[in-house]
Amino acid sequence: MNKVILMGRLTRDPEVRYSQGENATAVARYTLAVDRRFKRDGEATADFINCVAFGRAAEFAERYFRQGIRIVITGRIQTGSYTNRDGVKVYTTDIVVEEQEFAESKAASDQNSGSFRAAAPAPSPAPSVDAGDGFMNIPDGIDEELPFN
Repeated sequence: MNKVILMGRLTRDPEVRYSQGENATAVARYTLAVDRRFKRDGEATADFINCVAFGRAAEFAERYFRQGIRIVITGRIQTGSYTNRDGVKVYTTDIVVEEQEFAESKAASDQNSGSFRAAAPAPSPAPSVDAGDGFMNIPDGIDEELPFN
């Protein structure tokens, strides 16, 4: 199984290109700065992970993702290689994005990244959770809509 889940901040705006041909497909590339869980000598460290999204996911990234926002992605690792202009073989590792979503509200992004420039929509507010038992409160009148009555 090849499955990756990452949460981090975009290091720059996504770079989007469109494939050639009759059915042009959007291809978005961006880099996530993912904080490491353990710090060396009290110094914060991060890994910089290259990600690539295709189709609708790429168009979404182009429209709403900007440098500094925190996102969560799921996908798979893909390795490859090519020979550069100098004849040297270069190895690559990318995360092919399957799902992507905001990890914080727009207000939090604005506060954490002074360079946030786009009007990205805030994700839907999370359902309220009762701190006592950790279960979600079900709004009144929704009982008849539940599939497991």
